[in-house]
Amino acid sequence: MAEQTAPAPAINGEDVYRKISLRLIPYIFVLYILAYLDRVNVGFAALEMKRDLHLTDTIYGTGAGIFFLGSAMFDLPSNLLLGRVGPRKWIARIMISWGIIATCMMFVKGAHSFYFMRFFLGVSEAGFFPGMILYLTYWYPTTKRASAVARFMTATSIAGVVGAPLSAALLKLEGVLNLHGWQWLFLVEGIPTFLMGISVLFYLHDHPKDAPWLSDGEKQWLEDELERDRNAGGAQEHHNLKDAFKLPMVWVLAGVFFLNQIGIYTVNLWMPLILNSLRHGAGLAAGAASGAAMNPGDASLVAKYAALPYLAAALFGVLIGFSSDRSGERRWHIAGCFILSAVGFVLAAQTHSFAFGVGAFTLAAMGLWSIMGPFWALPTRVLGGQAAAGGVAIITMVGGIGGFTGPYVTGRLRDATNGFAGGLYAIAGACVLAALLCFFLQIAPAKAKDQV
Repeated sequence: MAEQTAPAPAINGEDVYRKISLRLIPYIFVLYILAYLDRVNVGFAALEMKRDLHLTDTIYGTGAGIFFLGSAMFDLPSNLLLGRVGPRKWIARIMISWGIIATCMMFVKGAHSFYFMRFFLGVSEAGFFPGMILYLTYWYPTTKRASAVARFMTATSIAGVVGAPLSAALLKLEGVLNLHGWQWLFLVEGIPTFLMGISVLFYLHDHPKDAPWLSDGEKQWLEDELERDRNAGGAQEHHNLKDAFKLPMVWVLAGVFFLNQIGIYTVNLWMPLILNSLRHGAGLAAGAASGAAMNPGDASLVAKYAALPYLAAALFGVLIGFSSDRSGERRWHIAGCFILSAVGFVLAAQTHSFAFGVGAFTLAAMGLWSIMGPFWALPTRVLGGQAAAGGVAIITMVGGIGGFTGPYVTGRLRDATNGFAGGLYAIAGACVLAALLCFFLQIAPAKAKDQV
């Protein structure tokens, strides 16, 4: 009598996703905190750096924003190389190189070296964020992706929660070993990125089939799920790189992300300076006192309070991601968040109160960061293969221009009007425009489960 083979055990899909999330999300969450911290810590360093290096607001805004031009120029080739080399090796390369340059920011001596180091910090970091978004598509179908991206993207707000008090503490090291506080900030916050880059080589796996912590049955089940999702969303129909350039939805999303990044990096790179101005009793309208002169105690206190908007954004972002996944709706979630941000920027432009300013920036941050989950579920729904890598990179490249535009325009308007209000009203208008652009997002195909 022939021996019968026991049937394969049934796969519990939720258990598989839980296992993936526990393995991947906390780790890449930490990676992105380090990435984001090295990208925006100049906003806290500027509280003293501008004084020590005699940087004008225009110089600071240009240098802070030029990072994004370097990143935008190389996001697409970097993301395409990630697909060829593999996420593990390429993400490790990115982190190691940008950790070295982030640390070397401590050697900036003036405007030209500031521009140079910020630009090459952007070049070295190019491809990290779109690479991480692409990497998540290897593990999660669309119905799970907004929540996964939202949890990963809370790192950008948690970086502010962690970075603000850490930066405040490091700024107090002014004069230790003959270094300025801002030099200690770049040194201490750059080294961990380099070390974590080395750890990527040993921890990450490129694809589910490479993961020893998934059983053979779980690997096959997950691949079948991802294949069905690609077919349902049209990713199989848009698989070549040229499809990313031809699909109108990619360019609409790029426009939305451009406007989002204008707002995000205005908050990241100017909020500490704006709050410092309010703390000294200056309004934000034209003709207000600059508030440029400050001591380490001022910088430390402002940095501590600047953590509150990021904390609120982290919590709200997770809620929006879960809500969007549960309902399958994306467009209205995104538009609503932009309107919330616009309200926050308008209130920030009108206030003369430090406490009210913190509250206004909290509303702005909650809206700007919370779009990330539902937003990034859209391009990876309709694109696959090289098209997905290219489409995500196109969106982040255009967004990078917004990352430059926001800080630069704010600095120029600050020097021209001696006030922040004009720049904040302009950012509010950009948020309203982004909400309107959401109405031009195409409705998903009827066979797809998600709604746009």
